[in-house]
Amino acid sequence: MRVGFVGVGKLGKDAAEVMARHYDVTGYDIEGVYTSIHMAHTLEGACINKDIIFVALPTPHHPDYDGRYPTSHLPPKDFDYSIVKDMIAKIDRLAGEETLIVLISTVLPGTVRHHIAPLVKRGRFIYNPYLIAQGTVKKDMVKPEMIIIGTKTGEDDGDVFFLQEFYSAFVNSRTRYVTGTWEEAEGIKIFYNTFISTKLALVNMIADVAEGVGNMNVDVVTDALRDSTMRIMGPRYMSAGLGDGGACHPRDNIALRSLANRLNLGYDLFDAIMTAREKQAEHMARKIMGLGHDVCILGRGFKPGVEQEAGSPAILLGSYIEGWGRKVYYDGHPPEVTVPLTYVMHHHDTYKDFELNRGSVIFDPFGRTQRSAELTRRGIICYNYGRNHI
Repeated sequence: MRVGFVGVGKLGKDAAEVMARHYDVTGYDIEGVYTSIHMAHTLEGACINKDIIFVALPTPHHPDYDGRYPTSHLPPKDFDYSIVKDMIAKIDRLAGEETLIVLISTVLPGTVRHHIAPLVKRGRFIYNPYLIAQGTVKKDMVKPEMIIIGTKTGEDDGDVFFLQEFYSAFVNSRTRYVTGTWEEAEGIKIFYNTFISTKLALVNMIADVAEGVGNMNVDVVTDALRDSTMRIMGPRYMSAGLGDGGACHPRDNIALRSLANRLNLGYDLFDAIMTAREKQAEHMARKIMGLGHDVCILGRGFKPGVEQEAGSPAILLGSYIEGWGRKVYYDGHPPEVTVPLTYVMHHHDTYKDFELNRGSVIFDPFGRTQRSAELTRRGIICYNYGRNHI
């Protein structure tokens, strides 16, 4: 099968490389990309004479909305679909009538039907958003939680069966397929992300309560809730830490705020989630300020093992501390800085052997740092947020 893949970026590159293990894949991207798949120099090379073309292009926000800094004060704003719309129209003009065009980019419910599908006049079209995460894309491609397929009517048709057959070459045979309308597929994808944001906001609120009332360890509470699967769904994302982050989750909730306004819902849970995320970072920053030192945040990327900074809760935390006049270093500090610091642990495994200054404080939002004789000898205090009043 001849496959085109347009948009070989952060997530698209790994997805295309998984497909290329089983199919003849030709990629195209306007940026120079180092990848093992064959890359065309022009869009035509990735679209002409192809059986299926995957489109993994960004639907960006303005940089002010990426979640590294407070956003709840900004007006609601939808994604920018101009890149996707322009490229879908070009792809359709190049693709044959039998070519299946598959869009995997995140969009708000209603976008495909009103703004994207009308641009496909020659080829066939499916909306197929992925549930993949930075750092685990290839694993998520082979063992996805589910594969979401959106069609005009929501019916299983020949295009759906064709796409399922395509994925059967490399996806776990027990994978769940969910077929619905374009709007249902859009909703499954974006509310999946919102559900994760909500869980993280809740467990970090529990950490704030534990920190405030005393004699309460957030881990005891969240561990009990995590194992209560009769009514509370799923154990993942039930550990308190720095908060939600990444290129998708904060920006998705910001875009959903604009949808809630447009639909005149009269309430806005998405705004509440973003406000909670920022207030939790602010509470943590105030606690860190009270420890009396300049700060070194060990892990600037939005999650361990990932360097991408978009939506980083570590940078959000640092922005409050810097705004109140305290110096903040990221991922280490100059060797001449030998005074006691407050080290905020984010990427534990990366910095497990980092040399800490004597007399410093380890501030751990995740509660993973254990007191030891060596730390005590060097006068280093451990502060596990939401877990100290025991």
